[in-house]
Amino acid sequence: MERIDAAVIGAGVIGLAVGRALARKGLETIVLERADSFGTVTSSRNSEVIHAGLYYPSGSLKARLCVAGRERLYAYCAEKGIEHRRCGKLLVASGQAQRSRLEQIQAQGQSNGVHELQWLGAAQLRTLEPQLRADLALWSPSTGIVDSHGLMLALLGDLEGAGGALALRSPVEAVEAIEAVQAGSTRAMHRLHVGGEASMPLDARVVVNAAGLWAPGIARRIAGLADEHVPRARYAKGNYFSLAAKAPFTHLIYPTPEAAGLGVHLTLDLAGQARFGPDVQWIEPDTPDAIDYRVDASRASAFEAAIRSYWPGLPDHALQPAYSGVRPKLEASDGTALVDFVVQGPEAHGLSGLVNLYGIESPGLTACLAIADEVVSRLAI
Repeated sequence: MERIDAAVIGAGVIGLAVGRALARKGLETIVLERADSFGTVTSSRNSEVIHAGLYYPSGSLKARLCVAGRERLYAYCAEKGIEHRRCGKLLVASGQAQRSRLEQIQAQGQSNGVHELQWLGAAQLRTLEPQLRADLALWSPSTGIVDSHGLMLALLGDLEGAGGALALRSPVEAVEAIEAVQAGSTRAMHRLHVGGEASMPLDARVVVNAAGLWAPGIARRIAGLADEHVPRARYAKGNYFSLAAKAPFTHLIYPTPEAAGLGVHLTLDLAGQARFGPDVQWIEPDTPDAIDYRVDASRASAFEAAIRSYWPGLPDHALQPAYSGVRPKLEASDGTALVDFVVQGPEAHGLSGLVNLYGIESPGLTACLAIADEVVSRLAI
């Protein structure tokens, strides 16, 4: 039997950031990860974009934590020497309907505290990006890109430097409430039944479920947590294609957003290589373990059509399948879609020392440090 202060379930970028925050508060903390490495799922299957915070509803957790987390992330990357670039983003539109949508996005961004947005006309766009075709664009200078693996390495280093630890190949099979005697008094604890290499019970005063795609499934294994507090998981697969040749762009290019996603956009990695995506492909695996991450090459034609709406010069047959990721979408018990992050603490479910994180999709990478602070505040540590 091991007894610690805090256990974090899941070692993606969110789990590592939360573990770091708890350890830096002086709690003996272990991050439990079912895989044989950290950050192997959602955290490594995305666009690696640092978002400004334009799209999200006013007052939502996504809006607040993205804007708060963005500058903190830039500062953290600079402090730790994590490779990143504040390259900026062009959100493009053609036609009155798309222009009206961009005006709504600008207003939403300003409401969220993103005040540096600028309008660029067609002539300015041709000067900035000669191959880009659009009537106008909304320029977001605070958008950037980051080495997500380097970020997770830094978070892990801070976790371990503060006395915390990462336990790999350690899936959590069940969690139950217990009472334990500490310093002569009885205190509520959680007993985690850990399988894999650890294969032992682990008692913790604090448990944070940061399991990403697996978070609702983990929550259903927590004894005493009512079903009404566990949303249904839905999975939006996003496919990415890469460009065989170097793209003639130096900024991120985003079309006007579509349902469930931000459209097939052009992002750049830190070496300047272009990738396009994600699209939206709803899938229904029995469990996240059953997800097929292969990219169907036949989807390239739809990508080409979407890309040519803003880059008509895309060469024929220039796209090749790259990778895919899955966004952890949510559905409430009444069937309505949940579109915001869910940070569910004791004030919601009544279980002391437990926080469940559901639906942490984009902009989770951008907001990781702010999400960690939000968790600590819900625990009143």
